Amino acid sequence: MIKRNLLMAGLAAAALGFGALGAQAAIELHNTVTGEPLNLDDAGPEGRDTEAFKAFLETGKNPYNKEPNCLANGEQLFLSMCSGCHGHVAEGKIGPGLNDNYWTYPDNNTDKGLFETIFGGASGQMGPMYGAVNPDQMLQIMSWVRHLYKDGPEDAKWLEEAEKANFKPYDGHSPAPKPDLAKTPEACKPSE
Repeated sequence: MIKRNLLMAGLAAAALGFGALGAQAAIELHNTVTGEPLNLDDAGPEGRDTEAFKAFLETGKNPYNKEPNCLANGEQLFLSMCSGCHGHVAEGKIGPGLNDNYWTYPDNNTDKGLFETIFGGASGQMGPMYGAVNPDQMLQIMSWVRHLYKDGPEDAKWLEEAEKANFKPYDGHSPAPKPDLAKTPEACKPSE
């Protein structure tokens, strides 16, 4: 009887947790390695109430991919949190390269898949990043990583058809364009 009650309590808690996530997200987010649902509450509240993150949860698309004013902050976040393993222009070091059309985890070719890997971690030395950067910052980093892409647009699932037609691969050395602070979303402004 005790085991049955514990099982029922566990199922109820799981249903509540899923319901809370389901109320926030139209997409389902899963751990890249285990496939288990990601718990966005692991990240804390900061960076979860931005318009960009809310749009991402509805569509699975990163709105910052179309916001050049966020690239500079994404670049700084990438350089401080990611480049030690992935290289300064995501060419790969002890972690895999992120600027070409080969993905260790094929779903990383989508915004949803790349977010899942950053948030929940992967195999090897890539641990969950929700304790180091908030979800909105993860989207900014992802936008910078997409900016660094150097291969052909035909393999870039995150690009829409019109974007593929105008795509120019990263030249391998240019810094992020200087943002127009009057047009920069608040979440992308550098902290003081």
